[in-house]
Amino acid sequence: MKKLISALALITSSALFTSATAQVSVNFNIGTQPVWGPVGYDYAAYYYLPDIDAYYNVPQRQFVYLKGRNWVFANSLPGTYANFDLYRGYKVVINEPRPYLHHDVYYKKYYGYRGRSGQPFIRDSYEEKYWQIKEHPQHGKWKQNGGNNGNGKGHGNGHGNGNGHGKGHGHD
Repeated sequence: MKKLISALALITSSALFTSATAQVSVNFNIGTQPVWGPVGYDYAAYYYLPDIDAYYNVPQRQFVYLKGRNWVFANSLPGTYANFDLYRGYKVVINEPRPYLHHDVYYKKYYGYRGRSGQPFIRDSYEEKYWQIKEHPQHGKWKQNGGNNGNGKGHGNGHGNGNGHGKGHGHD
């Protein structure tokens, strides 16, 4: 009888462990992030651009901005923002679906980030994980290595972890 109870307990615990581990998922989209995006994120769903009060949908490669009372989805910014420098403008990583539907929250929370500069961006990063992005200056070297960063682990050299201004801004 003890053997039967022990066997049932073992089967039940392994089933629970299997279902618990099956729910863990890790997302990476480094290859779809633009070179003007901030360093330090393996996944980014959206960037909020407080300087122009707009969003960038990273996986779709689309800007989302207000025109009148409607949200517009476009591959480029409108002429109104022709002088906006995506490299210099501050980006807040938001990993929430359709953050523009809660625009009032993000506007209030990050209004103070307007005009901030000095945020490191992907194009200037020496982290080898970013080399897979076609527009990165080191993409050719990445391709020569067959998509392998040269060390087989995908780890960079530790540069480009940000300057502390972005702490916590990817978990909203």
